Amino acid sequence: MSAHSHHAGQQPPSPQPLPGVNAIIAVGSGKGGVGKTTLAVNLAIILSKMGHKVGLLDADVYGPNVPLMLGTSEQPKALGDNRIEPLTVHGLKVISVGFLNPGDKPLIWRGPMLHSIIRQFLGSVLWGELDYLVVDLPPGTGDVALSLIQTVPLTGSIVVSTPSDVALQDARKAIEMFRQMKVDIVGMVENMSYFVCPHCKHEVDIFSRGGAEKTARQFDVAFLGSVELDPEIRKAGDSGSPAVLQGEDSPHAKSLFEFARKVVGRVDEIKANSTASVVQIQ
Repeated sequence: MSAHSHHAGQQPPSPQPLPGVNAIIAVGSGKGGVGKTTLAVNLAIILSKMGHKVGLLDADVYGPNVPLMLGTSEQPKALGDNRIEPLTVHGLKVISVGFLNPGDKPLIWRGPMLHSIIRQFLGSVLWGELDYLVVDLPPGTGDVALSLIQTVPLTGSIVVSTPSDVALQDARKAIEMFRQMKVDIVGMVENMSYFVCPHCKHEVDIFSRGGAEKTARQFDVAFLGSVELDPEIRKAGDSGSPAVLQGEDSPHAKSLFEFARKVVGRVDEIKANSTASVVQIQ
């Protein structure tokens, strides 16, 4: 394709707001294996426990684990004229790429196909009125993340990292990507941050805790806190009943609730700033 095959000045279509959806939060990470889906699912459930109307879109086409974590294998209902009704699980409206492709067959999807499926999920799903739509992005900074950013006006993105140097290096790339695409960054969260010994209750830093907070400071993004490395959080997710369903008093959910509250504060801040700037322009 020659460089001139694009019409002069042609822009990719600008993102169309989703009617009735107040805030769209993307949860991303530079690399896989940092617990991004676990945080997305638990965040969505906490927001709903706080009394908000919440949707969860699993856009991780390479490993859609949301159905597993929510313990559901139901199929969403297809309604007339190409509309899809999301499932309701634990009070969330949920749609996942995994519902379209149940079982373990890996999906080999090319860029344009991905783009159209993301568009369809956003345009054809009857989300109704939502305070928050949480979107679980695939890891990395590839096609799907970019597709999503071009399709829908994100309120902001959360970058998940572990304290390991490799994860932090990749998290920096994710921050750069969101910045280049002009997406507000809600902040960075350190997952699998420290381990509380079940016997002596001492906190053990397995992966050199604190790296994400340093990186956040360096890049001038908010730090959304540390979520502990807790076998119970993993077990709860694997068995389809996420840790935060036990409520804030559960020791296994405490750090997740603190993280969610910081997210709410930051999203309010971003929305307030964007309304302020719109008022100035007029």
